[in-house]
Amino acid sequence: MAARVLGQGYAYLLTAMNHRGESLGLAPSTLVDIGVHTIILDTVAYAELCNRFNGGHFLHHVPKVEMKDDGSVLKTAHIIAADGWEVDLPLWADAAECGPCHPGNDSH
Repeated sequence: MAARVLGQGYAYLLTAMNHRGESLGLAPSTLVDIGVHTIILDTVAYAELCNRFNGGHFLHHVPKVEMKDDGSVLKTAHIIAADGWEVDLPLWADAAECGPCHPGNDSH
């Protein structure tokens, strides 16, 4: 389960970086958000990930933004799949407390 959650966290972050500036309002599920937080807490490795895959721009985290039940989580899963990542759909079945994070801003 941990490997699944972490893998989806990477897929989410890399998709968010790939669509930087597009104001898509991406949002992870509660479980995927655990993977995202695990990734960003290793700040040195996360900064390197941002440098390599986000044009040197740091993808910021904005915690506990008001939750909206607007389908953003499943929409995000579909965008991740469209970008070529395998989506572990059972991990995307709910909504996360911190999503959608700052729609229109380049942050998670």
